Amino acid sequence: MAQQRRTLIAGNWKMNGSLSANSALLGELSGASIASACEVLVCVPFVYIPQCEVFLAKTQIAFGAQDVSPHQSGAYTGEISPAMLADFSCKYAIVGHSERRAYHHESNELVAQKALQSLRSNIYPIVCVGETLEQREAGKTNEVVVAQLQAVMDVLDEGALARIVVAYEPVWAIGTGKTATPEMAQDVHAVLRKTLAVRSDFAAEKVRILYGGSMKPENAKELLAMPDIDGGLIGGASLKAVDFLSIVAAA
Repeated sequence: MAQQRRTLIAGNWKMNGSLSANSALLGELSGASIASACEVLVCVPFVYIPQCEVFLAKTQIAFGAQDVSPHQSGAYTGEISPAMLADFSCKYAIVGHSERRAYHHESNELVAQKALQSLRSNIYPIVCVGETLEQREAGKTNEVVVAQLQAVMDVLDEGALARIVVAYEPVWAIGTGKTATPEMAQDVHAVLRKTLAVRSDFAAEKVRILYGGSMKPENAKELLAMPDIDGGLIGGASLKAVDFLSIVAAA
């Protein structure tokens, strides 16, 4: 199945960057040759989206946000709506990242609303799911990730569901240097694919499922060789052009 989906390599800068550092990084990325079989994306802090729009307008690289409001407008001070992102040709938005779930106590239902509202503004949500080390050791990995995905599936029709991206990010492997083995990651990706298929074979075929647990140049090729791993959500390695482009090359 995976061969029929275009690989997506998405960088997540997290809360990093400056105008000068971004200029150097984006300059290196935009000058690189990228195979048409791979889609490349950087998700950046809100304030740098206009800079990305300028730098990446005529390149093969897309850009997105790291979060989005579940509301389109209104009295929500400090929030950024999907419609606002669309004004800047923003194509993607990460929703439900483990750091948002942990530090901002975002529920599965809130993440689902963010995904729904993003799609209404033609922004593709990258829906993050994943378990903590405690949950994995308790044998609850599948239960946790299925519940997180199911909440999103519950608010989307079949056509909308087919437009999302899912990112499996084992929380215990983010920024720790630990990585799930390719086989461990594949097992969870297969469960997520089967969960989609219960609702819609069409969505299960179309939805790309990314791996987001410390993918690096050293392990990217092995991970991406798995049948249900359709790309990566890259954290630290996306801040260094040589590392990020190495992962893109592996795809």
